[in-house]
Amino acid sequence: MKLKNPMLVVTDMDRSVEFYKNVFGLRVITDFGANKTLTGGLSLQTTDTWKEFIETDNIVFGGNNAEIYFEEDDFDIFLDRLQKCDVEYVHSVKEQPWGQRAVRIYDPDRHIIEVGENLKSVCRRFLDSGMTPQQTARRMDVPLKFVNSCIK
Repeated sequence: MKLKNPMLVVTDMDRSVEFYKNVFGLRVITDFGANKTLTGGLSLQTTDTWKEFIETDNIVFGGNNAEIYFEEDDFDIFLDRLQKCDVEYVHSVKEQPWGQRAVRIYDPDRHIIEVGENLKSVCRRFLDSGMTPQQTARRMDVPLKFVNSCIK
Protein backbone atom coordinates (compact mmCIF):
# COMPACT_ATOMS: atom_id res chain seq x y z
CA MET A 1 0.00 0.00 0.00
CA LYS A 2 1.28 3.44 -0.89
CA LEU A 3 -0.30 6.87 -0.59
CA LYS A 4 -0.43 8.44 -4.03
CA ASN A 5 -1.95 11.92 -4.01
CA PRO A 6 -4.05 14.29 -1.97
CA MET A 7 -7.09 15.35 -3.95
CA LEU A 8 -9.26 18.44 -3.65
CA VAL A 9 -12.78 18.74 -5.05
CA VAL A 10 -13.18 22.01 -6.98
CA THR A 11 -16.17 23.88 -8.36
CA ASP A 12 -14.31 25.43 -11.30
CA MET A 13 -11.35 23.44 -12.63
CA ASP A 14 -9.91 26.23 -14.78
CA ARG A 15 -10.08 28.76 -11.93
CA SER A 16 -8.41 26.33 -9.54
CA VAL A 17 -5.66 25.38 -11.99
CA GLU A 18 -4.94 29.11 -12.54
CA PHE A 19 -4.85 29.72 -8.78
CA TYR A 20 -2.32 26.94 -8.12
CA LYS A 21 -0.28 28.04 -11.13
CA ASN A 22 -0.18 31.73 -10.20
CA VAL A 23 0.24 31.41 -6.44
CA PHE A 24 2.43 28.31 -6.18
CA GLY A 25 3.93 27.84 -9.64
CA LEU A 26 2.31 24.41 -10.07
CA ARG A 27 1.44 23.09 -13.50
CA VAL A 28 -0.75 20.31 -14.85
CA ILE A 29 1.18 17.10 -15.44
CA THR A 30 -1.79 14.74 -15.98
CA ASP A 31 -5.05 15.90 -17.51
CA PHE A 32 -8.08 13.61 -17.51
CA GLY A 33 -10.50 16.51 -17.93
CA ALA A 34 -12.52 16.15 -14.74
CA ASN A 35 -9.35 15.18 -12.84
CA LYS A 36 -5.99 16.89 -13.13
CA THR A 37 -2.77 16.19 -11.29
CA LEU A 38 -0.42 19.09 -10.68
CA THR A 39 3.31 19.10 -10.06
CA GLY A 40 4.00 18.07 -6.48
CA GLY A 41 1.24 15.47 -6.65
CA LEU A 42 -1.83 17.54 -5.83
CA SER A 43 -4.92 16.31 -7.72
CA LEU A 44 -8.06 18.30 -8.47
CA GLN A 45 -11.44 16.69 -9.16
CA THR A 46 -14.60 18.41 -10.45
CA THR A 47 -17.56 18.63 -8.08
CA ASP A 48 -19.96 16.98 -10.54
CA THR A 49 -17.83 13.87 -10.98
CA TRP A 50 -17.07 13.70 -7.27
CA LYS A 51 -20.80 13.69 -6.50
CA GLU A 52 -21.16 10.70 -8.82
CA PHE A 53 -18.26 8.86 -7.19
CA ILE A 54 -19.57 9.23 -3.66
CA GLU A 55 -23.24 9.07 -4.66
CA THR A 56 -24.39 12.20 -2.86
CA ASP A 57 -24.95 15.89 -3.50
CA ASN A 58 -23.84 16.72 0.03
CA ILE A 59 -20.51 18.45 -0.66
CA VAL A 60 -19.37 21.04 1.91
CA PHE A 61 -16.63 23.57 1.24
CA GLY A 62 -14.84 25.78 3.76
CA GLY A 63 -15.00 23.37 6.67
CA ASN A 64 -11.70 24.63 8.14
CA ASN A 65 -10.90 21.08 9.20
CA ALA A 66 -7.93 20.22 6.97
CA GLU A 67 -5.17 21.86 4.98
CA ILE A 68 -2.67 21.28 2.21
CA TYR A 69 0.83 22.16 3.43
CA PHE A 70 3.69 23.59 1.38
CA GLU A 71 7.19 24.59 2.48
CA GLU A 72 9.08 27.40 0.81
CA ASP A 73 12.87 27.77 0.81
CA ASP A 74 12.75 31.53 0.22
CA PHE A 75 9.76 32.55 2.30
CA ASP A 76 10.25 36.31 1.85
CA ILE A 77 10.19 36.04 -1.95
CA PHE A 78 7.04 33.91 -1.71
CA LEU A 79 5.39 36.54 0.50
CA ASP A 80 6.23 39.24 -2.05
CA ARG A 81 4.65 37.12 -4.81
CA LEU A 82 1.62 36.36 -2.64
CA GLN A 83 0.93 40.08 -2.12
CA LYS A 84 0.48 40.41 -5.89
CA CYS A 85 -2.15 37.64 -5.96
CA ASP A 86 -5.82 38.01 -5.22
CA VAL A 87 -6.08 35.67 -2.22
CA GLU A 88 -8.16 35.51 0.92
CA TYR A 89 -6.05 35.05 4.04
CA VAL A 90 -6.95 32.68 6.85
CA HIS A 91 -4.28 34.61 8.75
CA SER A 92 -1.27 36.72 7.90
CA VAL A 93 2.29 35.58 8.63
CA LYS A 94 2.75 34.12 12.10
CA GLU A 95 5.91 32.91 13.74
CA GLN A 96 5.45 29.54 15.40
CA PRO A 97 7.00 28.89 18.84
CA TRP A 98 9.87 26.98 17.15
CA GLY A 99 10.65 29.98 14.92
CA GLN A 100 9.10 28.87 11.64
CA ARG A 101 7.09 31.53 9.85
CA ALA A 102 3.85 30.45 8.19
CA VAL A 103 0.87 31.94 6.39
CA ARG A 104 -2.48 30.35 5.64
CA ILE A 105 -4.76 31.27 2.75
CA TYR A 106 -7.92 29.91 1.18
CA ASP A 107 -7.98 28.57 -2.34
CA PRO A 108 -10.99 29.49 -4.54
CA ASP A 109 -13.11 26.76 -2.92
CA ARG A 110 -12.02 27.69 0.62
CA HIS A 111 -9.63 24.79 1.11
CA ILE A 112 -6.97 25.95 3.56
CA ILE A 113 -3.45 26.16 2.18
CA GLU A 114 -0.54 26.65 4.58
CA VAL A 115 2.86 27.78 3.40
CA GLY A 116 5.63 27.43 5.95
CA GLU A 117 9.22 28.50 5.87
CA ASN A 118 11.45 25.51 5.18
CA LEU A 119 12.80 24.29 8.55
CA LYS A 120 16.36 24.21 7.24
CA SER A 121 15.91 27.85 6.25
CA VAL A 122 14.68 28.64 9.77
CA CYS A 123 17.75 26.96 11.18
CA ARG A 124 20.09 28.84 8.86
CA ARG A 125 18.31 32.13 9.69
CA PHE A 126 18.99 31.59 13.40
CA LEU A 127 22.60 30.56 12.79
CA ASP A 128 23.15 33.57 10.51
CA SER A 129 21.82 35.83 13.27
CA GLY A 130 24.71 34.72 15.49
CA MET A 131 23.08 31.95 17.49
CA THR A 132 25.26 28.92 18.23
CA PRO A 133 24.16 25.50 17.04
CA GLN A 134 23.23 24.61 20.62
CA GLN A 135 21.15 27.80 21.02
CA THR A 136 19.46 27.15 17.69
CA ALA A 137 18.58 23.58 18.67
CA ARG A 138 17.06 24.83 21.93
CA ARG A 139 15.19 27.67 20.19
CA MET A 140 13.73 25.35 17.54
CA ASP A 141 13.25 22.41 19.92
CA VAL A 142 15.07 20.10 17.52
CA PRO A 143 18.02 17.75 17.99
CA LEU A 144 21.48 19.26 17.64
CA LYS A 145 22.05 16.66 14.91
CA PHE A 146 19.36 18.40 12.78
CA VAL A 147 21.02 21.80 13.28
CA ASN A 148 24.42 20.37 12.36
CA SER A 149 22.95 18.87 9.19
CA CYS A 150 21.72 22.34 8.20
CA ILE A 151 25.24 23.78 8.51
CA LYS A 152 26.60 21.53 5.76
